[in-house]
Amino acid sequence: MTAPLLETKQRSFIAPQMAGRLSVAWLVAGGVFVLLWLAGDEVAKWAFAYPKDWFIPAAKWVSLFMKWLINDASFGIFTFTDLTRFIAAIIDLPYRFVLSLFATGFLSGQGSSAVQIVPPLSWIAVTGVVAMMGYFAGGRRLAIGVAACFGFLAVFGQWSSAMVTLASILVAVPIGVVGGLLLGIASYRWQRFERAITPALDLMQTIPVFAYLVPILVLFGFGPTAAIVATVIYAMPPMTRITTLALRGVPSEVRDLGRMIGCTRRQMTWRVMVPSAQESLMVGVNQVIMLSLNMVIIASMIGAGGLGFDVLAALRRLQIGAGLEAGFAIVALAIALDRLSQAYAWKVSQPHVETSRTSFAARNPYTLAALGLIVVSGVLGLIMPSFQNYPETLTLSTGSFWDEIVKWININFFDTLEAIKNAVLLNILIPFKRFLGDLPWLGVTGILAFAGWRLGGWRLALLIGALAALIAATGQWEKAMITVYLCGISVIFAALIGVPVGIIAAERERLWRGVQVVIDTLQTLPSFVYLMPVVMLFRVGDFTAMIAVVAYSVVPAIRYTVLGIRRVDPKLIEAGLAMGCTPWQLLTKIKLKLALPEILLGINQTIMFALSMLVITALVGTRDLGQEVYIALTKADTGRGIVAGLAVAFIAIIADRLISAGAQRTRKRLGLV
Repeated sequence: MTAPLLETKQRSFIAPQMAGRLSVAWLVAGGVFVLLWLAGDEVAKWAFAYPKDWFIPAAKWVSLFMKWLINDASFGIFTFTDLTRFIAAIIDLPYRFVLSLFATGFLSGQGSSAVQIVPPLSWIAVTGVVAMMGYFAGGRRLAIGVAACFGFLAVFGQWSSAMVTLASILVAVPIGVVGGLLLGIASYRWQRFERAITPALDLMQTIPVFAYLVPILVLFGFGPTAAIVATVIYAMPPMTRITTLALRGVPSEVRDLGRMIGCTRRQMTWRVMVPSAQESLMVGVNQVIMLSLNMVIIASMIGAGGLGFDVLAALRRLQIGAGLEAGFAIVALAIALDRLSQAYAWKVSQPHVETSRTSFAARNPYTLAALGLIVVSGVLGLIMPSFQNYPETLTLSTGSFWDEIVKWININFFDTLEAIKNAVLLNILIPFKRFLGDLPWLGVTGILAFAGWRLGGWRLALLIGALAALIAATGQWEKAMITVYLCGISVIFAALIGVPVGIIAAERERLWRGVQVVIDTLQTLPSFVYLMPVVMLFRVGDFTAMIAVVAYSVVPAIRYTVLGIRRVDPKLIEAGLAMGCTPWQLLTKIKLKLALPEILLGINQTIMFALSMLVITALVGTRDLGQEVYIALTKADTGRGIVAGLAVAFIAIIADRLISAGAQRTRKRLGLV
């Protein structure tokens, strides 16, 4: 008997036994959970409501630690507060220069008595320079595209605010890239450092930004500098992870060549490894840019200004038109920077052609052309103001159009919308909320730990059990269940919309191109923008929050479904056709089964998006952990905000680890590993 046939027979014999053991284990665990649940709190009251005597005063400890940092922590001749304010002053220097260059101009004096000595770069100069960058990196189409994006900012009257936002991005991104690169190199070199920093990176990516705004405000003060620090913390982890993966992906032949020519450790890192990983590192730069843009509205809450402040102000006044225009301006800026960074990532991966031209002008034609445009437009701007600032008489606005649409919908469909909202609330949301609220914390913790053990072993079980128990021990269980209820319902609806759309789009190239435009726009829209139309149509409450979360988090479900189906080996599809499978059988028996790991990862990302959006929906009246974080921000209660934020992070980590382990297990079962 041949080896492959023997292996197949062994698998066919073992598989039913393993499936039987698995089902029995789940039946036993489920039975214990149901018995505990049915026993009621009369038998095991402490299993349903975590005893207050057992609470860990984590919020108090965090607040005391922050007070110690501010008042007592010192390094000899200077205090910790002096250190943070010194860092803030260092960051403020390049920010003021870039802000003067793009937005305010160079001023003499301070406050209302300040006089502009040199005007900022004109709108023609900035648009022309980014168009030249686009032409250099990607050709004519990219040049026209980025010029159109910046032209949109000018035509719709968003130029001044956009330049303030761009100034913050141009300072935050280099700090995030350099910091992430150095941490990634350290993680690559020292495995202990990587093991130590991985949990910190997980928390940086999963703790809601609102949770650490208070300590940042206390340590760095109110203003753009504090906003840049918050942006860097939020945007740096992907760069760190991508750097580590990129360096590990450098071919062994390249490393061997570096050793053969006698490179030192420093030369090996900076002259061999980093240049070889340039293409992947540019992907990390792109991620830092996009995440920094995603922070502009939250950063505006602590003094950043710019487009984020415009969106936030419109939300507070419920001016949907003005908010959407500022939101679309952020989208235009994001698209331009995203396409430019992707084009440069592709360009650095291409082989460079040496040129015999030695003059500076021959080597740097684009640089000289950009400098010439800046000088000429600046001189013309002194003569004709329209060359310096886009004429206000030529600006357009669609704000009133969007306001009228919402008004028309409310007048004509108010009863219908209310009926839909009440039906979903009474029949789905409230019953599910009560169901989760009645579950015993001990039983839920046990089931989660058991799932971790079945999917990933004892380490995963201990991690998940410990995180779930900590949520209860810090007094956050009730609000955590409300968070899980809102997140769970939203993810279910997002999956019910996203997976079918992904399946249909994956089979039709033209449809996929149209869907891609829509989801790219949805992914670049700031999260706050989603709140405005739903608040105007449905008022405040859980249903409004759910609609906003679904709209924000549906993108990964679509994108990963398309990715999974398109990755199915064409030979397997041909084999199915040869066996006479119908299109439905091909989809259900082959494509969806093989695409299941990617679909699961898409659901995982949908959960992450939903959790990040839930904190923002606290503004529309939810009563979950997001509201706890937001209240802590308004009261400047560091401990309360950090503990609630950690509870959100624990929920995210539990979901991520379980789904990732499930996806890996599915890959092994399907023979994809």
